[in-house]
Amino acid sequence: MGKSLQSNIIKLYLIKIAKWFMLFMPFMIPFYQDNGLTLSQISILKAIYSISIVVLEIPSGYLADVLGRKKTLIIGSILGFIGFFTYSISYGIVGFLIAEIILGFGQSLISGADSAMLYDTLDDLGKKDQYTKYEGRVISIGNLSETLAAIAGGLLIGISLRFPYFVQTGVAFIAIPASLTLIEPKRNTKILNSGIKYILKIVKYALYDNKELRWNIIHSSIIGAATLTMATLIVQPFLLEIEIPLFYFGIVWPALNITVGIVALFAYKIERKLNKNKSLILISFFIPLGYIALSQAVNYWGLLILFIFYIFRGFATPILKDYINRLCTSDIRATVLSVRNFVIRIFFAIIGPFVGWRTDKYSIQEALFISGVLFLILALVALFFQIKKTKN
Repeated sequence: MGKSLQSNIIKLYLIKIAKWFMLFMPFMIPFYQDNGLTLSQISILKAIYSISIVVLEIPSGYLADVLGRKKTLIIGSILGFIGFFTYSISYGIVGFLIAEIILGFGQSLISGADSAMLYDTLDDLGKKDQYTKYEGRVISIGNLSETLAAIAGGLLIGISLRFPYFVQTGVAFIAIPASLTLIEPKRNTKILNSGIKYILKIVKYALYDNKELRWNIIHSSIIGAATLTMATLIVQPFLLEIEIPLFYFGIVWPALNITVGIVALFAYKIERKLNKNKSLILISFFIPLGYIALSQAVNYWGLLILFIFYIFRGFATPILKDYINRLCTSDIRATVLSVRNFVIRIFFAIIGPFVGWRTDKYSIQEALFISGVLFLILALVALFFQIKKTKN
């Protein structure tokens, strides 16, 4: 059984690859613009995607806890395949909107369930103390996949900006057999309740009753929203602003993501040397300050700032998720992780359209500076309470 269960890790890697081998990602903004969308419309489209994730985010985590991680991952993988197929045959904002909603639902079903499956698998194998190490590997594989996809996508756009979406549909299909062959690990605790009341009870526990968990989730969500906004709405407009040729998007984008992957691989070692509080302080300052610094360097020097930002992105993600995992039990872990993703998407749905509107109406410099100040204030307030509650 141990060897069979060990295979879950490889299958989760495959699901991560299918999820992050995004051939279209470095050229997403130019693709939208080629189909007549403004940055404001693009940011609204991505906000709706976030809202579609939010709708199912917490219920999907609960489903993963009650029905099992495997079933939830299967459904999410199928929806991912359908979503990219819809994208590949759509030519306007309505078709893109339908595709984003399908992808959002699929993403919400995978999000949380994959990390919970990994943690419970390691727990059954007697390796739960190595979760940060394995989560770092998963993130590293995801970013390596995105890196290789960006290079491949750069070749595919030679055919057309749309062709990567057709190939992406085939890539998304890989997750379906991988999820179908997962083995459900046993739980250390059993859920005896079901229904919406129990979901609300877990949400109340995560965001109200357990104050240490609450501030870990809020702080992690602010940082997550900051990195998501940068990757989704800032990097490509920034590259367009400094007039980098489209071909080189397929070089800069993978270089940024391989940076995240390498740092994530060693994040657990760095965190052990720094300790928890120092790690949190560095993350809380350097992620928001990346926005502010970039607003003052909308030129080729800004590329260096982007790389520094992505170094801290690779460091932050695995350790912040690990801090949350340590504070909840197996029976509610997927739901709690979904609460975190829910809060991230709420932040993004609010801030994303503002960034797009501010960039269209004024400039990317102003959008970066205001966003950086906002994220800095939010991160420091959350950090203060997180450290306070940890001490208590």
